[in-house]
Amino acid sequence: MSRRLTDLSRSGTAERVRSGTTPGAGSPGAESPGAGSPGAGRDGAAQAAREVVELLEVLWNRGREGTSPAPVSSSQLRVLYVLDRDRPINLRTLGDVLGSAPSSVSRMCDRLDALGLIERSPSTASRRELELRLTGRGEKYLRDLRARRETALRDVISGMSAAECSALAAGLNGFRAALEDGEARQVADGGGPASATAP
Repeated sequence: MSRRLTDLSRSGTAERVRSGTTPGAGSPGAESPGAGSPGAGRDGAAQAAREVVELLEVLWNRGREGTSPAPVSSSQLRVLYVLDRDRPINLRTLGDVLGSAPSSVSRMCDRLDALGLIERSPSTASRRELELRLTGRGEKYLRDLRARRETALRDVISGMSAAECSALAAGLNGFRAALEDGEARQVADGGGPASATAP
């Protein structure tokens, strides 16, 4: 699998070199007087990040195979991540975090409950509300999924130099910080987080 990812990455890089679209190089076959400008650097970084995301999608889907006989959808997986981070949580708060309608969140939770990955219990704060939390099976699902993904990532990263690993860590930390800042601004502006409506 790592060889396939490496081949895809190298072929994409070679194609960018041939077409003149290496990160920060601007449009294919065109002069790029602003190649050293912040905008050009951001364009190159966005293109590189998009390509990595596409490769990671292949890696993630491969990692989910065998984790469960009934893999959850991306939206349902996001619910599990939220419950793993914020436990317990009620349905209304979960909907706010996901930016989804209560009916959509309820359907996702029904599916996860049927799979035995989450459970609902009366809230300790209000009798009118239910608290959602991961079951032991749900915790194991996430542990197994994360372990498979980390193993696959280590396999790929093992082919990088120490300097490249340091640069990758620094870049990813900066990307995460920018993403969190962007989401915080969006919530502050009343836009809410990105919607997750698929059941």
